[in-house]
Amino acid sequence: MSTTQTIHKHLIIQSQQGDQAAMSSLYGLYAKAMYNICRRMMGDEEEAKDLLQESFIDAFQKLPSLREVNTFSSWIKRIVINNCINAIRKKKLDTAQLEENADFVEEEEDDFEYAQFQASQIMSVIDLLPEGCKTVLNLYLFEGYDHKEIGQILGVSESASKAQYCKAKARIRKLLAEEKGQNVG
Repeated sequence: MSTTQTIHKHLIIQSQQGDQAAMSSLYGLYAKAMYNICRRMMGDEEEAKDLLQESFIDAFQKLPSLREVNTFSSWIKRIVINNCINAIRKKKLDTAQLEENADFVEEEEDDFEYAQFQASQIMSVIDLLPEGCKTVLNLYLFEGYDHKEIGQILGVSESASKAQYCKAKARIRKLLAEEKGQNVG
């Protein structure tokens, strides 16, 4: 076990025992990565900050029940993602909108040159996507869920998830091309 892993494990154990300084250190170690997830999924900086705080409060309240301290990073990530999904649901993500065009054709080969854009440009375009597309794109592309899992999480069909993902990619290509003054078919 590396020194870093040992320190993390010690902080988690101390936090489980209610040590506020250890909790503060754990927050410092994980907050930025968890904020990035919140920001990607929510698209709004203030909402992301609120969800980050809410997620850490939830995590610290549930921390004594964490049996395997080695799984803390995936455990806190799961809490963050679940809180984001719940917040999106509260915003009344329109599942009718998600089901629309559920028979969308399978994804085409994507030969768009994303490398010509900076990550910040791509992320700002993702923020412009409709809520359904953005949620599916984030869960699939960044969080690694498959379309069947996304369908279960959002209460839609697998094909609706695939359709939203394809729409999201098409919209991103269109917006990026417009930004560069190119024409995308």
